[in-house]
Amino acid sequence: MYETADDLAALQQLLDASHAHAGPHLAGIMSHERRLDARGVADRLRGVCILHLATVTDDGRPLVGPVDGLFYRGQWHFGTSPDAVRLRHIRARPAVSGSYTVGEEFAVAVHGEAHEIDLHAPEHAGYRAYLLETYTPRYGDDWEAFMDAAAALRITAHKMFNFWNPLDASAADIP
Repeated sequence: MYETADDLAALQQLLDASHAHAGPHLAGIMSHERRLDARGVADRLRGVCILHLATVTDDGRPLVGPVDGLFYRGQWHFGTSPDAVRLRHIRARPAVSGSYTVGEEFAVAVHGEAHEIDLHAPEHAGYRAYLLETYTPRYGDDWEAFMDAAAALRITAHKMFNFWNPLDASAADIP
């Protein structure tokens, strides 16, 4: 886990504020007993999580597609091709929504804005190292050149919700 105490405090504040403003239907499903705290969310979102990311077309239609989501320092990150339609959408209209689910046992939804980040900037050195640590063992040393050719993005979340089903036997290992 790469989250600092400050990262977890900010994530917990976001989770609590999001839940406080949820509608009655969502709040009923994602009750206190069925939500993980910030540490539980960060622990559960290790490695690559296929994030179903929705962007907005120029005529206001949502367009969803999977991306490799990486949860790092309490925020969702992802990459895409520089010529991807989703990147064109984000550059023009940064509003995004994303969801990650594991069967009926765990789900996270995020709503916010995606912005490109520079993986060579000093403030993103930790995330760059995390990417290399995650992908190089699977794809080899050539993956770094692939990464450097891609666009890297981070979601600044305005709302984030999570659901954990403690009755699911396969969820027993979730904190």
